[in-house]
Amino acid sequence: MKKIQLEILGLSSSQSQSGSFALILGEKTGNRRLPIIIGMFEAQSIAIQIEKISPNRPLTHDLFKSFAEQVHVAILEVMISDLKEGVFYSKIVCSDGATTFELDARPSDAIAIGLRFGVPIYTVESVLSEAGIILSDLDENTEETDDEDDDEDDDDTGTADRPAPTTPKEPSGQVSLDELTKMLAQALEREDYEKAAKIRDELNKRNP
Repeated sequence: MKKIQLEILGLSSSQSQSGSFALILGEKTGNRRLPIIIGMFEAQSIAIQIEKISPNRPLTHDLFKSFAEQVHVAILEVMISDLKEGVFYSKIVCSDGATTFELDARPSDAIAIGLRFGVPIYTVESVLSEAGIILSDLDENTEETDDEDDDEDDDDTGTADRPAPTTPKEPSGQVSLDELTKMLAQALEREDYEKAAKIRDELNKRNP
């Protein structure tokens, strides 16, 4: 199955789950985004590595790196391999020089370790198709809505007052698909990827 390389685009605190963070991965040669909710410790470990900060004492992922180097095991890549019932699964691909083998891991741990070894992060099309958020289509929908609003609200001087944008609501079974799509666009504009992920999941439920 074809591998799709990802890159880390951002890391932000969760607004609804205390102690959780949203890790945003992006398709390196495309326009899809993959939000994953992770724990505080893993988020801290990822952030420390991204910022090239050296902790006073090694974290668990640093210990893993030291151990792997001592036993001459190289990390080749990280693969986010599956998504089942809303849970992401991943693998760390390793080699001892003679054999290549895989270790099951949570995506947050796999990425924290992968960053320390400087290896690429991959996923597969099935995961991106199910959980990825496509930005271009949403941007086009938002632009069309903005154009319609401009036509209705602009006066001759072009200085008509516009209402403040509404805050995205929680996805609900009573909300139409069009409204959900607009809510998703609004959440992405505000970089509220956690809410965007919830809305994406609701859209997926209605479009099996």
